Amino acid sequence: MNGVLLIAALAVWAAGAGVDLLVGARRRWGRLAPYGAGAVGSALVCAVGVRSVLGARHVFDLGTTLAVDHTLVQLDPLAGLFLTLTGGLGVAISSCFVAWALPPDRVRGHATAAAYLLVLGAVTVIVLAADAFTFLFAWEALTLGFYALTSIQRRQPGTRRASWLTLGIGKVGGGALLIGFLLLSGKAHSTSLSAWHHLAHSPTTDAAFALVVVGCAAKVGLVPFHVWLPSGYPAAPGPARAAMAGLAANVGFYGLWRFLGILGAPPLWLAVAVLVIGGLTAFGGIAFGAVQGRLNRVVAYSSVENAGLILVGYGVALAGEATGHPGVAAVGLLAASLQILAHAVAKSALFGASAFVESDFGTDDLETLRGIGRRHPVSGAAFGLGSLTMAGLPPTIGFVSEWFMLEALLQEFRVHQLAVRLSMAFAGALVALSLGLAALAFIRLIGLTVLGRSPETTHPRSADDRNPLGVLGLGLLALPCLALSAAAPWVIRYLGRGLAVVLGGHTALSALRSPWVLQPVFPDFSILSPSWLFVVMPIAFATVTSATVVLSRRGLLRVRRVPAWRSATSGVAGADEYSAFGYANVLRHVLSNVLGSRRSLVHVEPEADEDLHGHVAVETMVVEPVLAYLYRPARAVWLWLATGTKRLQSGRLDAYVGYMLVALLVLLVIVATMR
Repeated sequence: MNGVLLIAALAVWAAGAGVDLLVGARRRWGRLAPYGAGAVGSALVCAVGVRSVLGARHVFDLGTTLAVDHTLVQLDPLAGLFLTLTGGLGVAISSCFVAWALPPDRVRGHATAAAYLLVLGAVTVIVLAADAFTFLFAWEALTLGFYALTSIQRRQPGTRRASWLTLGIGKVGGGALLIGFLLLSGKAHSTSLSAWHHLAHSPTTDAAFALVVVGCAAKVGLVPFHVWLPSGYPAAPGPARAAMAGLAANVGFYGLWRFLGILGAPPLWLAVAVLVIGGLTAFGGIAFGAVQGRLNRVVAYSSVENAGLILVGYGVALAGEATGHPGVAAVGLLAASLQILAHAVAKSALFGASAFVESDFGTDDLETLRGIGRRHPVSGAAFGLGSLTMAGLPPTIGFVSEWFMLEALLQEFRVHQLAVRLSMAFAGALVALSLGLAALAFIRLIGLTVLGRSPETTHPRSADDRNPLGVLGLGLLALPCLALSAAAPWVIRYLGRGLAVVLGGHTALSALRSPWVLQPVFPDFSILSPSWLFVVMPIAFATVTSATVVLSRRGLLRVRRVPAWRSATSGVAGADEYSAFGYANVLRHVLSNVLGSRRSLVHVEPEADEDLHGHVAVETMVVEPVLAYLYRPARAVWLWLATGTKRLQSGRLDAYVGYMLVALLVLLVIVATMR
């Protein structure tokens, strides 16, 4: 039955892609039908995921479907876990796509829907793959899907560079996976993933494990591979950003989870490296995100932060496996899985809502985006819930996942290796700082962007997101931010069944102290009842509010109006409200050494109707250290080598014969030395 549903889903997606490529955006049905196919296929995949989590493991041999050895497909609880997430998000994002694509001038030409459906299909096949070739084939197909989505708006400034950067980092990750798979296949004499489970630990398997981590980290945005996210995500059209950030990026985490179960205990140095780099990624991502002036870049840098948080949890799991502490491994992997869930729904809600907002305003500049909650009530509500989740505030699922993450890092006293304890403490400090900065960044978006006063009070409200399918899609993305927290005990039971494939048994279910109370796997540690938060917090809020109104003799309800504060400098222009730039400017100064903040004085000419001689303004910019000190010097060296190589290609036959002779002599010397 599961096989029939999967074949039907892939067939529906293929048909939708065909409609988009043949008909395109010329006709309304041609614009909308592919996204309807995306929703139908995603619903089928979600059904398969639920059945797989609750069922047993099945492996299907499809013969020579891909013309290489045997094509193997597996369905087990871990695959079902990620298929459930993929299918559920696919339904919601496809519904948003239908509402977003309704205006005739919003989608032009072909390939937008086809690239989106290619991403859905590639993600599904990666999760199902049980042999190396199928996994790599689907992985490269996903990279091409990302490139296609980021290239659709290539005529806009900076988009072409973003698409090539997305493709380049994707190929680096695919190359690392290829080399790691070749090492494992050569040692096991098989391309079947299950055959690698029996490999003895050796330097070869350790190197392969590290290469797998590098390949998957490039997809999710771990430092130093994160540079494509802030430019790649905003380059994609509309809700495609939600598909890339909230849905497709999860295959990187799936790969890490799957190969931890296959390869077993990692080398200790790998666990330490993942913990340290994950903590640096989380801190650096949110530090740069909090000072960005464009909405999509703030949300994209938040994805970098969440990739770091998830990898920190994964690093705790690696440390537990490497040191023989299954409880530590369980709490780390459970915390990371909860963070994946929180990030997937919240990030999809943020990018899904921002697609409607940006289309209405014509920009994602935070200085212009004011009061979107009034002009876009549905998108504003979805964006607000997503922001609360990313800020880690109760009672959202983001609060639950981050509580588990901090509790996992506090278990460092159970591990006796000094290097691991120090790395967990270092990562814990960075994670705690990152969570505080995340609250600062997203409260800025809620207070100024969602709830702020729009300068264009006469602008009509946009109705795109109030289309029934738009409301359905945004609701399916935003409401789980609260519902998953309320149902956290059942969510952990579901996750525990999937994680049992990696952890063995049902160790993760030890987090359930009772039907309503959660603990970080270990007894006699701090506990949490997120379900009770939905009872206690409203009662406490109502009690405090009522008491305040009564004790103030209804003075709290009286409106008091005072003049707005404003600088006395004659050169100040614009609204009196606190700006998004001003809110984040303190952080630019406090973290100037991290952000590389640079300030310069610029002479600003006055407007024609102003009786002024101009004034001096201060421009502030931040410098991405990885781009400035790693990629740009590497690019300069690469161009220098390319220029030198080009000079060697003179077109003379005798020169080429000379090159071959020199290469042959060098090879003979190397062979003789080896003997």
